[in-house]
Amino acid sequence: MSYLGMKQLLEAGVHFGHETKRWNPRFKRYIFAERNGIFIIDLQKTLVESDKAFDYLKNTAARGGTILFVGTKKQAQEILAAEARRCGMPYLNERWLGGTLTNFKTIRTRVERLKQLQAMFDDESILRYGKKEQIDLGKELQRLQRYLGGIKEMTRLPDVLFVIDPTKEAIAVREANKLGIPIVALADTDSDPDVLDYIIPGNDDAIRSIQLVTARLADTIVEVRGGAAEVSAPAEGEAVTEDRQMMPTPLSSPERTITEAAQRGSGPTDEPKA
Repeated sequence: MSYLGMKQLLEAGVHFGHETKRWNPRFKRYIFAERNGIFIIDLQKTLVESDKAFDYLKNTAARGGTILFVGTKKQAQEILAAEARRCGMPYLNERWLGGTLTNFKTIRTRVERLKQLQAMFDDESILRYGKKEQIDLGKELQRLQRYLGGIKEMTRLPDVLFVIDPTKEAIAVREANKLGIPIVALADTDSDPDVLDYIIPGNDDAIRSIQLVTARLADTIVEVRGGAAEVSAPAEGEAVTEDRQMMPTPLSSPERTITEAAQRGSGPTDEPKA
């Protein structure tokens, strides 16, 4: 079964890699060519590797496993949170706290504190405290919700990590490797494929690329668990779009730079040097 199409990948700009001065030689096997100082990722290999990755994630979800979505870069934060909530999976999209996996017991104590504070505000028992204490506890609740709200219901270590940009999420990758937790990642040309169990070679900076891959994963999880894929509830003031898979979003700054550089001229392409 093919989860992504070549046309979708091209339209989302998945083939645009980083500048040639920013690359990991171990990624060479997934690079098609170099054009105007930008690496072009081989989308044929992206299709093959993404099928392997999605098959593994699909099987994990089918047996009731937990997939932790991880992506703290600005372009990925909202997309990751919305799609993770839609398919009922935990997520971290603000900052990876050191020890989230390797010191999970301590992290759980902070999650319990988060639940305690939420209960206090829900049942209005917070009113027993003075105004200054209420403000301080409110700030604590906001801070915990921001960093741990996405894993509030994750009572055990995840079965798999799904990561956007494993280079940026290096601490998460190291912790997962240490504990033997498999990693599936959307990885660009600056990433090391050898630290990943399954790789989806592609642009991890472009909003449209992140949206395409993450939404397809969420669809797969929803479908395998017996439900029809549903559009995640929009935030307040956010317009509802018919085509969630390809959001009509403007190009981000890195995406615009890469696209303009790759489209200048149409001369012959060269293979990257190791």
